[in-house]
Amino acid sequence: MKNFLASLLLLAGLVSATSCKKDDTTNNAPVQPTLGTFSGSQEVPVVASAATGTITGTYDKTAMVLTYTVTFSGLTPIMGHLHTGAPGANGDVFYPFPFNNAAGNGFISPITGTKQLTPDQDKALLSNGVYANLHTATNKGGEIRANLTVN
Repeated sequence: MKNFLASLLLLAGLVSATSCKKDDTTNNAPVQPTLGTFSGSQEVPVVASAATGTITGTYDKTAMVLTYTVTFSGLTPIMGHLHTGAPGANGDVFYPFPFNNAAGNGFISPITGTKQLTPDQDKALLSNGVYANLHTATNKGGEIRANLTVN
Protein backbone atom coordinates (compact mmCIF):
# COMPACT_ATOMS: atom_id res chain seq x y z
CA MET A 1 0.00 0.00 0.00
CA LYS A 2 2.91 2.38 0.82
CA ASN A 3 4.40 1.71 -2.66
CA PHE A 4 1.06 2.44 -4.29
CA LEU A 5 0.69 5.76 -2.42
CA ALA A 6 4.29 6.74 -3.18
CA SER A 7 3.75 5.97 -6.88
CA LEU A 8 0.52 7.93 -6.90
CA LEU A 9 2.21 10.96 -5.30
CA LEU A 10 5.10 10.74 -7.78
CA LEU A 11 2.68 10.58 -10.69
CA ALA A 12 0.72 13.56 -9.37
CA GLY A 13 3.94 15.54 -9.04
CA LEU A 14 4.97 14.74 -12.61
CA VAL A 15 1.57 15.71 -13.98
CA SER A 16 1.64 18.94 -11.99
CA ALA A 17 5.16 19.83 -13.14
CA THR A 18 4.47 19.20 -16.81
CA SER A 19 1.11 20.93 -16.82
CA CYS A 20 2.69 24.14 -15.50
CA LYS A 21 5.40 24.24 -18.13
CA LYS A 22 5.06 27.21 -20.45
CA ASP A 23 4.72 26.18 -24.10
CA ASP A 24 7.27 28.36 -25.89
CA THR A 25 7.91 26.24 -28.97
CA THR A 26 7.43 29.23 -31.26
CA ASN A 27 10.71 30.84 -30.20
CA ASN A 28 12.73 27.79 -29.23
CA ALA A 29 11.71 25.26 -31.88
CA PRO A 30 14.81 23.84 -33.53
CA VAL A 31 13.07 23.71 -36.94
CA GLN A 32 11.52 26.92 -38.17
CA PRO A 33 10.05 27.96 -41.54
CA THR A 34 12.07 30.22 -43.80
CA LEU A 35 10.76 32.29 -46.65
CA GLY A 36 11.37 35.10 -49.05
CA THR A 37 9.77 36.59 -52.15
CA PHE A 38 11.95 37.38 -55.17
CA SER A 39 11.71 40.69 -56.98
CA GLY A 40 13.93 43.01 -58.97
CA SER A 41 13.16 45.83 -56.55
CA GLN A 42 15.18 44.08 -53.82
CA GLU A 43 18.32 43.93 -55.98
CA VAL A 44 21.07 46.46 -55.26
CA PRO A 45 20.91 48.43 -57.50
CA VAL A 46 17.21 47.90 -58.28
CA VAL A 47 16.45 45.97 -61.48
CA ALA A 48 13.28 46.46 -63.53
CA SER A 49 12.07 42.87 -64.00
CA ALA A 50 8.72 41.16 -64.39
CA ALA A 51 10.29 37.92 -63.07
CA THR A 52 8.99 36.55 -59.78
CA GLY A 53 9.70 33.73 -57.38
CA THR A 54 9.77 32.48 -53.82
CA ILE A 55 12.13 30.66 -51.53
CA THR A 56 10.55 28.49 -48.86
CA GLY A 57 11.85 25.81 -46.57
CA THR A 58 12.92 25.12 -43.03
CA TYR A 59 15.86 25.94 -40.85
CA ASP A 60 17.00 23.53 -38.15
CA LYS A 61 18.63 25.85 -35.62
CA THR A 62 20.16 22.98 -33.65
CA ALA A 63 21.85 21.31 -36.62
CA MET A 64 22.25 24.63 -38.54
CA VAL A 65 20.79 23.03 -41.70
CA LEU A 66 18.78 25.06 -44.19
CA THR A 67 16.43 23.09 -46.45
CA TYR A 68 15.12 25.19 -49.33
CA THR A 69 12.87 25.25 -52.39
CA VAL A 70 13.30 28.09 -54.88
CA THR A 71 10.55 28.61 -57.43
CA PHE A 72 10.73 31.19 -60.21
CA SER A 73 9.09 32.30 -63.44
CA GLY A 74 9.74 34.93 -66.09
CA LEU A 75 13.50 34.43 -66.35
CA THR A 76 16.18 31.93 -67.32
CA PRO A 77 18.78 31.95 -64.53
CA ILE A 78 22.41 31.32 -65.40
CA MET A 79 23.47 31.45 -61.73
CA GLY A 80 21.81 31.47 -58.32
CA HIS A 81 23.29 31.93 -54.87
CA LEU A 82 22.83 32.48 -51.18
CA HIS A 83 24.64 35.57 -49.91
CA THR A 84 25.28 37.19 -46.57
CA GLY A 85 24.01 40.75 -46.55
CA ALA A 86 21.25 42.80 -44.99
CA PRO A 87 18.30 44.06 -47.02
CA GLY A 88 19.48 46.97 -49.19
CA ALA A 89 23.12 45.84 -49.15
CA ASN A 90 25.12 43.44 -51.28
CA GLY A 91 27.17 40.69 -49.67
CA ASP A 92 29.43 37.77 -50.37
CA VAL A 93 28.24 34.52 -51.94
CA PHE A 94 28.45 31.63 -49.52
CA TYR A 95 26.51 28.99 -51.44
CA PRO A 96 25.92 28.60 -55.18
CA PHE A 97 22.74 26.70 -56.03
CA PRO A 98 23.68 23.51 -57.89
CA PHE A 99 22.53 23.34 -61.53
CA ASN A 100 19.42 21.21 -61.90
CA ASN A 101 18.52 21.15 -65.61
CA ALA A 102 18.97 18.03 -67.74
CA ALA A 103 22.19 19.33 -69.31
CA GLY A 104 23.65 20.20 -65.90
CA ASN A 105 24.44 23.78 -66.92
CA GLY A 106 21.39 25.81 -65.85
CA PHE A 107 18.23 25.90 -63.80
CA ILE A 108 14.61 24.85 -63.98
CA SER A 109 12.04 25.64 -61.34
CA PRO A 110 12.02 24.44 -58.60
CA ILE A 111 15.56 24.38 -57.25
CA THR A 112 15.73 22.29 -54.08
CA GLY A 113 18.44 21.33 -51.64
CA THR A 114 20.03 21.61 -48.24
CA LYS A 115 22.94 23.64 -46.93
CA GLN A 116 24.86 23.15 -43.69
CA LEU A 117 25.58 26.63 -42.33
CA THR A 118 28.60 27.82 -40.41
CA PRO A 119 28.10 29.63 -37.08
CA ASP A 120 28.59 33.01 -38.84
CA GLN A 121 26.04 32.11 -41.53
CA ASP A 122 23.62 30.91 -38.83
CA LYS A 123 23.94 34.24 -37.03
CA ALA A 124 23.40 36.14 -40.29
CA LEU A 125 20.32 34.09 -41.23
CA LEU A 126 18.71 34.52 -37.82
CA SER A 127 19.27 38.29 -37.97
CA ASN A 128 17.77 38.71 -41.48
CA GLY A 129 21.21 38.99 -43.05
CA VAL A 130 20.94 36.34 -45.80
CA TYR A 131 19.45 36.69 -49.26
CA ALA A 132 19.08 34.58 -52.38
CA ASN A 133 19.36 35.91 -55.88
CA LEU A 134 19.05 34.64 -59.41
CA HIS A 135 21.26 35.99 -62.19
CA THR A 136 20.50 36.13 -65.93
CA ALA A 137 22.58 36.81 -69.03
CA THR A 138 20.98 40.28 -69.16
CA ASN A 139 21.46 40.99 -65.44
CA LYS A 140 24.69 39.25 -64.48
CA GLY A 141 24.78 40.98 -61.07
CA GLY A 142 21.36 39.55 -60.25
CA GLU A 143 17.88 40.00 -61.70
CA ILE A 144 15.72 39.07 -58.72
CA ARG A 145 16.48 38.85 -55.03
CA ALA A 146 14.72 37.49 -51.95
CA ASN A 147 15.72 38.59 -48.46
CA LEU A 148 15.29 35.52 -46.20
CA THR A 149 13.28 35.56 -43.01
CA VAL A 150 13.21 32.84 -40.38
CA ASN A 151 9.88 32.74 -38.54
